[in-house]
Amino acid sequence: MKLLIVEDNERVAQFLKKGLRESGHTADHAANGRDGMFFGASEPYDAIIMDRMLPGGIDGLSIIEALRKTGNKVPILILSALSGVDDRIRGLKSGGDDYLVKPFAFGELLARLDALVRRSQDTRAETTLAVADLSMDLLSHKVSRGGKAVTLQPREFKLLEYLMRHADQVVTRTMLLENIWEYDFDPQTNVVDVHISKLRQKIDANADCQLLRTIRNSGYMLTAHD
Repeated sequence: MKLLIVEDNERVAQFLKKGLRESGHTADHAANGRDGMFFGASEPYDAIIMDRMLPGGIDGLSIIEALRKTGNKVPILILSALSGVDDRIRGLKSGGDDYLVKPFAFGELLARLDALVRRSQDTRAETTLAVADLSMDLLSHKVSRGGKAVTLQPREFKLLEYLMRHADQVVTRTMLLENIWEYDFDPQTNVVDVHISKLRQKIDANADCQLLRTIRNSGYMLTAHD
């Protein structure tokens, strides 16, 4: 995970950075409200650890409220010595996702961060796929290339979705048979080749860049790279 620590206590900040690094994560540190606001608004983070009481004229809750007003939904764990029920309620109402009181156990903080990020990823379920100027809407089942609609049959849509989810990877004939046609054996038919040919005609016709490629003796690849 890439994290932001907004904490004015240098000892606490270094303790967090060390523990996060040893756990395989990276973390930036902002020591005041002004820098916390700047980092939070300008960098993509998996989560933010936010102290409430900060120097710099901007407190932690003000940063959270400002981020939420811009549509920033990054998970935020509030870390504070203020332990009253009203303090926790105010923190959560400001837009914080969780609240941990100091002093704290690092293991609990890490577990809470993992849960927040996991929950955030679940709620940001992927609804669109894109490779170069080819796009697919998984909800409406609409496909377009260069802004022009591409009409696909259900099996073609499923085949293209699989290829887009594995973009820039070689996809073998066996993989397609197992995942699109649900064959756990090779029926010795040219069904894959026929559908690939039809799909190529629909998405690559009259296009400057050919996306659907045949990889000799290996399979197929959907890619915009040479």
